[in-house]
Amino acid sequence: MKVVDREALAVRKKLQRAETEKEILRFYAAETILALEYLHMMGVVYRDLKPENVLVRDDGHIMLSDFDLSFKCDVVPKLLRDRLASSRSRKRSSSTSSCVRPIQPVLSCFHRGGRQRKGRSLQKTEKEEESEGEADLGAFHTELVAEPISARSKSFVGTHEYLAPEVISGTGHGSAVDWWTFGVFLFEMIYGKTPFKGEDNEKTLVNIMKRPLSFPSLPLAGARDLEELLRAQDLIAKLLSKSPKRRIGSLKGSAEIKRHEFFKDINWALIRSVKPPRSPRISATFSRPPREEETHFPEAQQQR
Repeated sequence: MKVVDREALAVRKKLQRAETEKEILRFYAAETILALEYLHMMGVVYRDLKPENVLVRDDGHIMLSDFDLSFKCDVVPKLLRDRLASSRSRKRSSSTSSCVRPIQPVLSCFHRGGRQRKGRSLQKTEKEEESEGEADLGAFHTELVAEPISARSKSFVGTHEYLAPEVISGTGHGSAVDWWTFGVFLFEMIYGKTPFKGEDNEKTLVNIMKRPLSFPSLPLAGARDLEELLRAQDLIAKLLSKSPKRRIGSLKGSAEIKRHEFFKDINWALIRSVKPPRSPRISATFSRPPREEETHFPEAQQQR
C-alpha cells in the first residue's frame, strides 16, 4: 500500500490551482481584448470596462454589458504592413505607404509584383527565384487594423479608479482610454485591487495623474512564475502609459497587444470555439421573475 505524503499532496494541489488560475486570467483577458477589438471595429469607444461589466455566460465565455457611457465614432479599417526582415524588402517597401486601404485587392500584394518581374526572373536559378518569392511574400504581409484613433470626446465619464489621465485632464480622449481601462482591469485581476486607488475619489484622481505605477509583491513558486509575472507587468506598464500616444494599442489597436509575450500561447482564431478553463455552475434557472425573498440580502445591506 502506497503512503501518501499529505504535505506534498497539498503543495501539488496548490500548484495545480495556481496554474489553473493563471490560465483563467489569461483566457478572460484575451476574450476581453477581442470584445474591445470588435467594438472598436464598429466605431464604438466603450469607456466603462471594469469587472462588474464583464459577464460570464453559461458556456464560460464572456460578454460586455452597460454601454451607457460609450460613444460612437467613424472608423476606417486599414491594412497595416508589417516591418520587413530582409534588407531587400526594407529597401523595396521604403517608398510605399505603411497603410493601404482595404478596398484594394489583397491578392495584388502577393501576385502582381511577381508578374512584373516574370521576364527577368527567367534568367535566375530556381533557388534564387524561390528565395526572392519568399522575400516578396514577407514584404507584403499585412494585418487588419480598425482603431478609431481620430475619435475625440471631452466628456468626464467613467469609474474613478479606471479613468484615464486624458479623461481627467479634459484635453480630449479617444479609443486609447479603453486600453488604459484594460490595463487597470488586468492589474486588478492579478493583484485584487486597482493600481491608483486613494483614500477618496479626489485622491484617486491625483494618484492617476501624478503617481508612478508600482506593483505589489506576490508569492511565487519558482522562476517560471516570475517570468510570467514579469510579462504581465510589462504589458500592464505599456497599457498604463500616462501618455495616450505612447500607450500600447493606441495607434495599431488590439493587434499590437495580441502580439505581446503575455499572450504567446493564445490561439486567437479559435479562442471563441475552445472550452473555457472553467465554466460557471448554474444552480437554478428562473422561468419567472425572482421573488422578493430570493433577492433580499439583509447581511449585504448591513455591510453597506
